[in-house]
Amino acid sequence: MANTYISAYLHVIFSTKSREPYITDPMKERLWPYLGGIARENKLKALAIGGTRDHIHILLSLTATITIAQALKQIKGASSTWVSKTFPRSGDFAWQIGYGAFSIRASDIPETTAYINNQAEHHRYKSFREEYLHFLDEYGIEYDERYVFD
Repeated sequence: MANTYISAYLHVIFSTKSREPYITDPMKERLWPYLGGIARENKLKALAIGGTRDHIHILLSLTATITIAQALKQIKGASSTWVSKTFPRSGDFAWQIGYGAFSIRASDIPETTAYINNQAEHHRYKSFREEYLHFLDEYGIEYDERYVFD
């Protein structure tokens, strides 16, 4: 073939270091657009961004030129530096080392977007721990719970 075409959508989830509640409402207002900008700079599309005080969800559309690991390294690294400079009172802000990246079908974009945009309501009933373990189970990912949240 003369060209490369891909359709790769990922629902990415990662938390603040030690799940500390660093992400305030004023921070969210600026952090979500900043994350979208990092994605654009890396030729990715952030279709939805949301989260709570201790974790974040991003619906990403990947290109053929960047791996999942490279994409998340750029997004997490640049945003962590930006938060530390922009919100100096955030103390030792950092993202956890790991992340979850779950593939979705194009037809699931509306449902996934709604899920991401409704995080505040969703977490009135379910903790981040419960939510994340549910994703791992739903996608058939083997894990040892002792090491998931270190």
